[in-house]
Amino acid sequence: MHFPTKFIFITGGVLSSLGKGLASAAIGALLESRGLTITLQKLDPYINVDPGTMNPFQHGEVFVTDDGAETDLDLGHYERFTHAKLGRNNNFTTGKIYHSVITKERRGDYLGGTVQVIPHITDEIKQSIISVANDVDVVIAEVGGTIGDIESLPFQEAIRQFKSDVGKENVLYVHLTLVPYISTAGEVKTKPTQHSVKELRSIGIQPDILLCRTDRFLSKEIKSKIALFCNVDVDQVITAKDVETIYEVPLLFHQEGLDNKIVALLNIWTRAPKLGRWKELVEKIKTPKYSVAIAVVGKYIHLKESYKSLNEALCHGGIANDCKVNLDFVDSETIDESNCRERLGQADGVLVPGGFGARGIEGKISAIRFAREEKIPFFGICLGMQMTVVEYARHVAGMQGAHSTEFDEATPFPVIYLMKEWFDYKSQKVQQRDVTSHKGGTMRLGAYPCVVKEGSLAHQAYRNEEISERHRHRYEFNNDLKERLEEAGLVMSGISPDGKLVEIVEMADHPWFLGCQFHPEFKSRPMDPHPLFVSFIKAAIDYKNRRGGE
Repeated sequence: MHFPTKFIFITGGVLSSLGKGLASAAIGALLESRGLTITLQKLDPYINVDPGTMNPFQHGEVFVTDDGAETDLDLGHYERFTHAKLGRNNNFTTGKIYHSVITKERRGDYLGGTVQVIPHITDEIKQSIISVANDVDVVIAEVGGTIGDIESLPFQEAIRQFKSDVGKENVLYVHLTLVPYISTAGEVKTKPTQHSVKELRSIGIQPDILLCRTDRFLSKEIKSKIALFCNVDVDQVITAKDVETIYEVPLLFHQEGLDNKIVALLNIWTRAPKLGRWKELVEKIKTPKYSVAIAVVGKYIHLKESYKSLNEALCHGGIANDCKVNLDFVDSETIDESNCRERLGQADGVLVPGGFGARGIEGKISAIRFAREEKIPFFGICLGMQMTVVEYARHVAGMQGAHSTEFDEATPFPVIYLMKEWFDYKSQKVQQRDVTSHKGGTMRLGAYPCVVKEGSLAHQAYRNEEISERHRHRYEFNNDLKERLEEAGLVMSGISPDGKLVEIVEMADHPWFLGCQFHPEFKSRPMDPHPLFVSFIKAAIDYKNRRGGE
């Protein structure tokens, strides 16, 4: 049966961090399980063109797509839960929208007319939504922020207009709200939801489905009360209960009848959902055979969202090994040579993730040295890989004072440096950069190919000689010092096809010691875990067993 593309808009009320991204991803998973093709989009109200220059403490992790777009972390949820292929058109910000409109105005596209929020900004937003609608059955568009925020109004107005533009039978509004339990009163309270829906209706949007975030299943009486005050049917009030693992959300929503209600309201005929793999996944997560402790040594540890994809990739590696992965976040500013054993001695594996800036660098180097010398499984990612090279150069290759020019321009051994020219495989052009370039334009971003050395640890994990991984970094391995490091025993096990970019380094005389310039966490999925994380967690289990861990 043929039908036009349908559009589902997800909004949030009461407060932020209720889980709109997860809700959107779970809805996508449910619709895919019914045989529908979907794509997802995040509409963010902040004025930054993208989150690329934002501090992780401000907005959490920056997720990178194959085409090199720096996007909101919710796109990571979308990719982990679905098979949607996402890129730069799947994340639009206020800054991106206004930049496009102002560029058109300067070019004269509006023929001298007065440029206004309505219709020009709202039309640009609607066009951005339509841009991802090709060849899919359903577009799920999440509007960032909270209903009532002044910066979100143009997006809310645009999605209000959308129903008139494409037909009311093709648009569905899903509103995520909060139903808190007040312990002193001994009951859940519906007033925040009532006020949130009132705010939404005041701008002309009547929600079709309410997702009520709560810590317990809502009774029929509570659902009936919400339905009455919010002008929806009682079966359109869905409990979005807290769950043990985020991968349980699609199963909970299905249990609440959400996917049945969505396809009914949008008048879509589909097959029955196939959720067997999701059930198996959740069962494996809840009943692991093993457990390991992984120390994550970074500087953004005070906000869990800063390493969202990394945390999930480690979980995926655990799932593949029937293992629960317990994460111990260690502030790299608090570590030095004197306390490594105290802080890291109980870890079954040590991971140093990516990041920017000099803060906490020496702590990361100390952690890497401890893991290398104590034969603890070690994984360095992006900046973690670069500091792996620095540590090895200083303490094994005898290159005293070795560093990255990012942190010490006068270092006698610049093992990591800013490569002025490099070949961009996507544009098939030589790119140039220096320290004066715009922050958003000096990085190697997105998917790049890599050739893996046969017989290496990386090759054992990938079981493939040619791979493609996503990057987000400025500085590179310095090939001028490659030979000296190789003579000292550092193995360059992954290199770009033209031989100019070192992508993976490892040690031969260590149980598991590997650093990669790319971000493997961006391509890990719960049902298709990344091979490096699978291999790393297996090594951690083996290490724990060797030292007599339970």
